[in-house]
Amino acid sequence: MKLLGCLVALALCAHAAVYSQAPANDQASQSTPQPQTNSSDERYRIGYQDTLDIQVFGHPQLNRRAPVSPDGTISLFRLDQPIVAVCKTENELARDIEKAYEKDYLRNPEVQVVAVEQKSQAVAVIGAVKTPGQYYVNKKVQLLQILAFAGGPDIEHVGSRILVYRPGSSSNCKMNQDAAPGADAQLLDLALKDVEEGKSTLWMQPGDIVSVMDADLVYIYGNVNKQGAVKMREPITLTQAIASAEGLKSATVMDSVRVIRQKHGTTERTETVYNFKEIIKGKSTDPYLEPNDIVAVSQDKTQNILNSVGKSLTNGIPSIFYRIP
Repeated sequence: MKLLGCLVALALCAHAAVYSQAPANDQASQSTPQPQTNSSDERYRIGYQDTLDIQVFGHPQLNRRAPVSPDGTISLFRLDQPIVAVCKTENELARDIEKAYEKDYLRNPEVQVVAVEQKSQAVAVIGAVKTPGQYYVNKKVQLLQILAFAGGPDIEHVGSRILVYRPGSSSNCKMNQDAAPGADAQLLDLALKDVEEGKSTLWMQPGDIVSVMDADLVYIYGNVNKQGAVKMREPITLTQAIASAEGLKSATVMDSVRVIRQKHGTTERTETVYNFKEIIKGKSTDPYLEPNDIVAVSQDKTQNILNSVGKSLTNGIPSIFYRIP
């Protein structure tokens, strides 16, 4: 819930936006079958932050550039009532304007509407990407394309997961036609590798927030050749973590390797002792580690270990980061 709250707050605050155009080569969208939709639904639908250029042919005095107001309408010269603009295509709004002018003012008017500033359908990308920001889209795009707009994953920091928070924004007209108010917010969890390989895909919706998660860490302390922090881009076992620290030093006591783990939501910690000799012989199960576990190949007291790990993250012994293949 805490992560969900943070993502909602970012959605409300992220108005300092970065504008990006979709790449011309839309190969990613061709790799996955598209859902069957009416062709009119594929057209851009006007939203609350858009600016519209309205041309009335033969009547230049009626031409104007109109921002969509907070109530979703636009006000035009010579019309007593504002016209609803949101959730309409440019052609649909043009026909409605023609009808309004034809009623009391013009005979057979011809109107053209162009959304010159399309700012209502934005997708935010945060976390371990090269250029996080808010990206405005004017066509259907997939998650992989949005990641490309943001420069792709930041290899030095990226983990293995992508979270997509979908608030059910009212700027997406199609999404809310059949949904009960407040019932359509979602938090989606995807594997980055599956998205990059095309095994998982997701059509983006206006208001989506894509969070590319940082790599988790575990800490190796004691009689290993290189102690410090190990990045977890995928789940790793105790054996893999020790191998990433370039193995154990000679004369290491192998029958009492401790895993110190903080209990979720508390400051309390648990200690589990493993016989590493039995693990490497295949006689005991090789346990999977959790984020922020401390693997202690040492007889030191727990508090001393915690102090040493804390110093390694600041200005004590060097904190060396290793990649797990």
